[in-house]
Parts: sequence; structure tokens; C-alpha cells
Amino acid sequence: MLLPFPLPAKSLIAAAVATLAFAAHAQDAQTVKIAHAGPISGGIAHIGKDTENGVRLALDELNAQNLVIGGKKIKFELVAEDDAGDPRQATAVAQKLCDTQVAGVIGHLQSGTSIPAASVYNKCGIPNITASATNPDLTKPGYKTTFRLIANDNALGAALAIFAADTLKIKKVAVIDDRTAYGQGLADVFKATAKQKGIEVVGEEFTTDKATDFMAILTGIKAKKPDAIFFGGLDAQAGPMLRQMEQLGLSNVKFFGGDAMCTEKLPDLSSKAGSVKNVTCATGGASIQKMQGGAEWKKRYDAKFPGQFQIYSPYAYDATYVLVDAMKRANSVDPKTYLPFIGKTQYKGVTASIAFTANGELTKPAVTLYSYKNNLRTALN
Repeated sequence: MLLPFPLPAKSLIAAAVATLAFAAHAQDAQTVKIAHAGPISGGIAHIGKDTENGVRLALDELNAQNLVIGGKKIKFELVAEDDAGDPRQATAVAQKLCDTQVAGVIGHLQSGTSIPAASVYNKCGIPNITASATNPDLTKPGYKTTFRLIANDNALGAALAIFAADTLKIKKVAVIDDRTAYGQGLADVFKATAKQKGIEVVGEEFTTDKATDFMAILTGIKAKKPDAIFFGGLDAQAGPMLRQMEQLGLSNVKFFGGDAMCTEKLPDLSSKAGSVKNVTCATGGASIQKMQGGAEWKKRYDAKFPGQFQIYSPYAYDATYVLVDAMKRANSVDPKTYLPFIGKTQYKGVTASIAFTANGELTKPAVTLYSYKNNLRTALN
């Protein structure tokens, strides 16, 4: 295009330099896709959304830092995928993320989805860190791409059984699980430890992670007069179960469960049944109040996502920072290059000081027990 008047030579040179500089800057900028995979539809969508929020918060903060990695300014972009808590959908999501060539994945939420998805990520070489899946089988294959940022069921189930025996003096317990990899695995660990501690297992029942009616199961258990019920499953089932326990006159029976039912929403899901006061549940890691920097982190989370906090978002937040910390140390966003640096992580996160064993487990996993006082989740340790 012709200019309406000639520019001085110096102005032409300056304009050309500015144009070249802008083009070079634009060329240097690089978008790096970090994925979150979990259920953001269905009965536990509130838990999946919580972990997604944790990733969003971390990426927003990281983008504000204007990071330069490998000589290029980095802009992180979240790729959010819904696996609906279904193992088959989880593997399809994992393959999609491989095909999209994301730089890393935070997820999946449940053990039943994380275990099959991990195999897919291993084949395509994409690092994946779960903030929540606790079945020990996740890391048994020894995939170099898979990491867990929370204590596994061996720690959670054992801690609950020890507390039941030593502190609450439980003598007889009935066990229910939802037949998922998570629920069944947690129940098996609890049963084994409970028996070692001298607790009699008076009944074993099974349900599904979609059920809402437990009257028949609970009626059968009532006849066996247990001191406690252990449930391996999700808050979406634990809530109605607690409500139905109260309807059947089981409101004084203690109720134990793992991290997936140990949410802020459990009292609401039970319609604030009186039996909630008898719940003891376990989560991997410290309570928000005892996390290093947890209180300040929670303020930032609540400001961005008011009323949405459940349980796993601080772990998803830290998992995101762990990925990026490895990228920075490797000076590369290429998974093939930065993956080995994840295994050498020494990162002071919100949830803990994070380091991994050779098979991707935390070197020092913590467990926190909770009860519910006035329908508010309260740490016991």
C-alpha cells in the first residue's frame, strides 16, 4: 500500500525494526496445553469440578509470572475433559489428550478411571499426576509417566481400622463397597487391618457407584448388630446411606469411609441426617488448616471459586506446579525432555514438601482423620 506522504529514512528504518521485533516476539511466544481429566458431570461432578478449579487457579497464577522456558515466553492453556467417572470414557479421553499432544495431565479423579488411563498415557509418553486416586494398583505397573500426590489406600484404610480399634473400641463391623477399583481396594485394606486388630467383620455387602437405595442392604446389616459400618465408596452414595441408616434406627452405629466420601458436601447429601455425627473419614495429606500455606491458598481459591471447595483442589493445584517446576528445571516443555525431572522433584507445595519414590508415590504421605461437628468437617489430628 502506498503512503500518502514519504517517511524520512530514519522513520522507515525504525518502523521496520519495530515490525521485525514484534514478529520475533510473537514467534517466541508458545502456548503449552495442560489438561485436567475427571468427572464434571454425574453424581460426583462437584468433586471433579473442584480439582479442575485447582488446576485453573495454578495456571492463572503461572501465566501472570510471564515465564520463559527454552527461550520462549510461555502461555499455559487449560484443556478440560470430562471422563464422567467411567473407565471406558476415561481411556477415550486419555487417547484424545495424547492425540492433542498436551504437555501433561492432572487426573484422573478415581482409581477406576486413573488405572486404565495411565496405560494410555504411558504409551504416548505424557506425564500424568493424580491428585486423588488412591488404589495402590495405580503405581504397581511402574509407569515412569504416572505419579500420585496423595496417600494411597494402604495408608487410608489402615489408619481408619486402627482408629476404630484403638480409639473407638469397635468390636464388630459390617463392610460395604461399591465394587469400583477405589471402593473395593479401600475396603479390602480396612478389612485386613481390622481383623489384625481383633475386630470381627460380621457382614460384607456390595452396591454400585450409581445406587441411591440401600434399605435392603442396611436392613440385613441391622440384624447382625454391628458397632460400625465401613463404606468403600463416594459421597454421592454415602449421603443417602447415612439418611437411610437413621430411618432404620441405626443412628448410633459408627460410620467409616475414605477420602472420596470425606467431602464438605456430605452433610447436604445426607439431608443433614443425625447419623453424620458418627462419621469418621480419612483423607491423604494434611487438613487445609495444617497445610503449609493452606489458609492463604484457601482465601485465593474461595475468592475465585466461592462455595465450590470440596477436598482435592489443593492437590490438583500443587500437581500443576510440580509439572511446571519440572519444565523449568529441564528448560523444556517437551514431555520427553522434562518427564525425567518430575521424578527428581523437591518442591515445597501448599499441601506438603513434595518428592516421589521410584514408582511415583509420595515419599512422605500424610493421613488426616475427620469427623463432622454441627455438619462441618473437622480434623481429628
